[in-house]
Amino acid sequence: MSHSKWLKPLLSLALAASVSTIAVAEDLPKAKLNVVGSWSNLSQYKDFEYPFWTKEIPEKSNGAITAQIKGLNELGLKGGEIGRLMQQGVIQFASIPPGYLASDDPRNEVIDLAGLSPDIETARKVTEAYRPVLEKLYAEKYDAKLLGVWPFSSQVLYCKAPITGLKDLAGKKVRTGNRTLTDFVGALGGTGVTLTFAEVVQALQTGVVDCAITGTLSGYSAKWYEVSDYLYTLPVGWSQVVHSVSNKAWDKLDPKTQAFLQKEIQGLEDRIWIAADKETAEGIACNTGNAPCPYGDPAKMQAVEFSDADRDALHKLLEDVVVKSWSQRCGPACSADFNETVGPVVGITLP
Repeated sequence: MSHSKWLKPLLSLALAASVSTIAVAEDLPKAKLNVVGSWSNLSQYKDFEYPFWTKEIPEKSNGAITAQIKGLNELGLKGGEIGRLMQQGVIQFASIPPGYLASDDPRNEVIDLAGLSPDIETARKVTEAYRPVLEKLYAEKYDAKLLGVWPFSSQVLYCKAPITGLKDLAGKKVRTGNRTLTDFVGALGGTGVTLTFAEVVQALQTGVVDCAITGTLSGYSAKWYEVSDYLYTLPVGWSQVVHSVSNKAWDKLDPKTQAFLQKEIQGLEDRIWIAADKETAEGIACNTGNAPCPYGDPAKMQAVEFSDADRDALHKLLEDVVVKSWSQRCGPACSADFNETVGPVVGITLP
């Protein structure tokens, strides 16, 4: 799939940022940073986050800025506690899917409401539209500064039993990573089971769940193909990640360092958005063997293609169930924010 219309501006921005960085890096003061990345066994961490902080930042700052990064799984974190730890200043920089913080505030769910973004272009538009609301939320709720938002590969269904479409989720227990996916599964007659990413393989293996939702490449990296046989490729979300920094840590940095980091993280953000689209197709290929896999030996899952009817059904569930359920638990102010930001992008207006 070609997306040259939106890829070219991003590549131009990245080039401009790299040129301006050279001049800034010459006189940066020394700084040592601690970063909590996403899951260390996934490609986003291995291919982007880890080299960005351990190699790119030291090199581009001429050695002035160094960073230590660990995946949240390496630190024994589940994700939901990161907002509180950042607020307390225990964590400096961190990457976390905002859906993991939904119990803190439902506004965290908006950019990845189930079925909201059927493609990567819509996901980016939704994210940019809602970004000012997230910036305010993170400042007020977590005493943190939002620096970037980026996606994983498309979130799809991995199932042990045969599945031909959305109707087959009726009666099934499905691992969901956030509340909106639980609403989506429930509306189809299934039961949403909230599990952390690390718990899924065992849950599929032991029958605690029949299906599970994650990214096409994330599931391959975590070897979900060993405990599931069918890959239903309808995108139900993108599991966007918010990268933010505690204001306690940020305020201690020199303004020149702050400007340098903001530009570099913007470049990282653009690169991950470009890669997420590519990795969606690569993840399907790696799980099914339908095309060459650039990450290792392909698995032999059966790819289940989605129909236009299922795509339409997903959008109807979004409008009739998912968005309304979110609105009820978030309140009128949230609905107003949605109508001003995301609503025009997806053609939905809340009362």
